[in-house]
Amino acid sequence: MSTQRDTTGKDPVRVAAGLKATVHNPNVSEEAKERATDQLQHMQGGEVDPQTQARSARGVPAADEDVSLSGNQRGGYKATLKNPNVSEEAKEHARHILEAEQEE
Repeated sequence: MSTQRDTTGKDPVRVAAGLKATVHNPNVSEEAKERATDQLQHMQGGEVDPQTQARSARGVPAADEDVSLSGNQRGGYKATLKNPNVSEEAKEHARHILEAEQEE
């Protein structure tokens, strides 16, 4: 039994996006992440995009990754910093994203 799914007739960009989401989802088993990584490698001729590998499971951009936020996204991260109901971990994540954007 092959673990490779038949993606004939499907948009390869959307298939790859779904596989990348699987790799980065903390609620997905390691086995499923490995299968998704294998499928991505197969689709891309044996290589996974370095940015895909560089992201952590939480989706934090790699240090060298281009971070470009829309006005709504930027506003959401700023609101996160001021919201008393948000955890310190979430606030730190928002700070990291905003600082990465400012460096560009």
